[in-house]
Amino acid sequence: MLLQQIFTPGHIKVGLKSEDKDALFEELVDVLAAAEGRDFPRADALRALREREDKMSTGIRKGVALPHGKAESLGGLRGVLGIAHRGIEYASLDGEPVHVVFMLLSSPNDSELHLGALKGLARLLDNPEFYSELLAARNEDQAFDTIKSFEGLIRIA
Repeated sequence: MLLQQIFTPGHIKVGLKSEDKDALFEELVDVLAAAEGRDFPRADALRALREREDKMSTGIRKGVALPHGKAESLGGLRGVLGIAHRGIEYASLDGEPVHVVFMLLSSPNDSELHLGALKGLARLLDNPEFYSELLAARNEDQAFDTIKSFEGLIRIA
């Protein structure tokens, strides 16, 4: 599955308002709930993110967090990309705030898709220009175009 199929413009928020991790999870899940519709299992999504985060911070590299979780009520793989130009206190492994956040949620039955998306993100994030261009995005369409562009480079290589 291509990341551009997960992180469509309706699943991207540029200019996050959150100042800490808990507020960030709420904000990202709200973006997903708005995109998915009123039957979205919001409480289950938040619980899955918090349970995973309690095990170890998903602030994985300078400026980047990858919160993810699994819940039975979440069919398929869903995601939201959030960009915070100011930075968000996240209790990251490096102790620094995060600016780019890729949230992924799935059901336990979709583990293969979930892992594939995590691997795809890791490959994109290996290119420092990807992070820089995402951080420079001023709207959702620019962020989406960045994902498409860099994902295309990986497929060509």
